[in-house]
Amino acid sequence: MDEPMLTVVEPATETTLAELPSAGPREIDAAVARARAALPAWRAVAPADRGRLLRRLADAVADHADELATLEARNAGKPLGDARGELAMVSETFAYYAAAPERALGDTIPVAGGAAMTFHEPLGVVGLITPWNFPLAIASWKLAPALAAGNTVVLKPAELTPLTALRLERIALDAGLPDGVLNVVAGPGATAGARLVEHPEVAKIGFTGSTATGRAVAAAAAATVKRVTLELGGKSPNVIFADADIAAAAAAAPAAMFGNAGQDCCARSRILVQRAAVDEFLAELAPHVEGLRVGDPLDPATEMGPLISSAHRAKVASYVPDDAPVAIRGSAPDGPGYWFAPTVLSPVAAGDRAVREEIFGPVAVVIPFADEDEAVRLANDTSYGLSGSIWTRDGARALRMARAIDSGVVSVNSNTSVRVSTPFGGFKQSGYGRELGPHALAHYSDVKAVYIRTEDSDG
Repeated sequence: MDEPMLTVVEPATETTLAELPSAGPREIDAAVARARAALPAWRAVAPADRGRLLRRLADAVADHADELATLEARNAGKPLGDARGELAMVSETFAYYAAAPERALGDTIPVAGGAAMTFHEPLGVVGLITPWNFPLAIASWKLAPALAAGNTVVLKPAELTPLTALRLERIALDAGLPDGVLNVVAGPGATAGARLVEHPEVAKIGFTGSTATGRAVAAAAAATVKRVTLELGGKSPNVIFADADIAAAAAAAPAAMFGNAGQDCCARSRILVQRAAVDEFLAELAPHVEGLRVGDPLDPATEMGPLISSAHRAKVASYVPDDAPVAIRGSAPDGPGYWFAPTVLSPVAAGDRAVREEIFGPVAVVIPFADEDEAVRLANDTSYGLSGSIWTRDGARALRMARAIDSGVVSVNSNTSVRVSTPFGGFKQSGYGRELGPHALAHYSDVKAVYIRTEDSDG
């Protein structure tokens, strides 16, 4: 019987970029066995030495940055400049967590009759399942703290974008990471991913993907009482008050809406604008959207690439039917490629699908609000709670709004969500657990308490 193959398509050309064997449950079992065999030696590596290996990996990623960025741009359809920025973050992430092994400090606790101390112990074999929108960046957010904590890893990248993860496995080996510590298995989520989640020797699953799939992962992991962290969908608000710098907010909004072709769980796709400023905001926004350069990801001038697949383009298009209230629309190339023009809808009704559902494409809605109370109500009127922004010159209002919005990450007069040194994760159905910063390490280790009797047994 012929071995099943995984065909990897280049979204900008609709041509085959690579063909590779498609892994299934058997390959997952073999990878878990390798990781299990490598675990005792890896957890015994002295913290300073483990840190040095992670720093070598950070340097190796930097050395291969151009190669990896080009591969990421072609495989995921993202502009080359964006891919280069993401590769810089991958290297920075490994460098950041290289300091962690020597800083995994426990506590000493005075107790009756003796003393107690705590240790941070690795969980064991960790399974990581990563998405297609930021393939290597999100993989590094999980890999770096997992490895720093002394775990071995089986990484299953999205079947649409496995190429940079497979290349990273080889780079890591060449950088000195012991065999079996990092294992990459490329295969479908329904088979390879499902087996990784249910495998009895996998201690934890770190998953990034849709909320629907996240529910299934959590349910399946419960059968073996696995630890799980989930980073799921979003429908983030971008709240713009009339006292804000409207020109600055409008200039920043396209990157927040259409970065990575809108295929970003942090996308600020619900733009809430105070009613007095709606007309001014739309007028300022229009030239930025209409002038957005959509095209070949390898062209340095490109600001937005194609969507990931034909099926995904059809899904995004379903939110913009012929009678949709299109207020602003950019342009997109003709010909091969999964192109979709950046689109802003206004006015929209509160119950519209484009308002309620995560589109995961370059489509945003503009919704007016009257005052602060209504802005909070509209911002929180969603099952998601991942990111959000507030634009205002009033510092007290900014802090009130930031505390009132149900979201794991909030930015003021900015649309950024992710920094290596700060926690990232969601409220509500955007998931649980945190990536990045020192907070991520807690999800990859267990706390062990050790008691030592000090009383004289003859006393």
